[in-house]
Amino acid sequence: MKLLVAEDQSMLRDALCQLLLMEDDVDKVLQAKDGSEAISILQKEVIDVAILDIEMPKKTGLDVLEWAKKNSNVKVVMVTTFKRVGYFERAVKAGVDAYVLKDRSISELMSTIHNVLAGKKEYSPELMETIMNHDNPLSSQEMKILHLVALGKSSKEIASKLFLSNGTVRNYMTSIFNKLGASNRVEAIKIAQEREWL
Repeated sequence: MKLLVAEDQSMLRDALCQLLLMEDDVDKVLQAKDGSEAISILQKEVIDVAILDIEMPKKTGLDVLEWAKKNSNVKVVMVTTFKRVGYFERAVKAGVDAYVLKDRSISELMSTIHNVLAGKKEYSPELMETIMNHDNPLSSQEMKILHLVALGKSSKEIASKLFLSNGTVRNYMTSIFNKLGASNRVEAIKIAQEREWL
């Protein structure tokens, strides 16, 4: 079989390709260092399975997946270190064949490859767990505040709009960061948007 590995970290990509080539039924492994390169390889070559990292320069693994599902018959295995619900939902919507975490062995990855070639779908159980537990932890007041933050309002503006003191708004922001595991406003907004709460 012919595989494509798209991963922006060259050491990781080289190691993965070397290990995959040691497998009996792997004839060729092509490499891409970013999403754009992955798409240009898929335009030229007939690939059985594309193994895509999600976060890559130029185009993400999700962009490549969406392109591949519209323009080719390739099976797509997404590999990621991120248990982000928004990424997973977008991948499933685009028709991903497997979505697995990076901390697996080559034999596990090969088993996933054989599964998708046999027409099966495979999702990491840890991801399913994250999905099941992704109810919005923010209160309605916190959601109101985060919504205003997303509109670019300052703490002072939010305080006057919601008839709160500056200190109260700061306390709410701290609570929002803690609940979302965010370290700043931009990150909090990004997380809430990825989970489709905003």
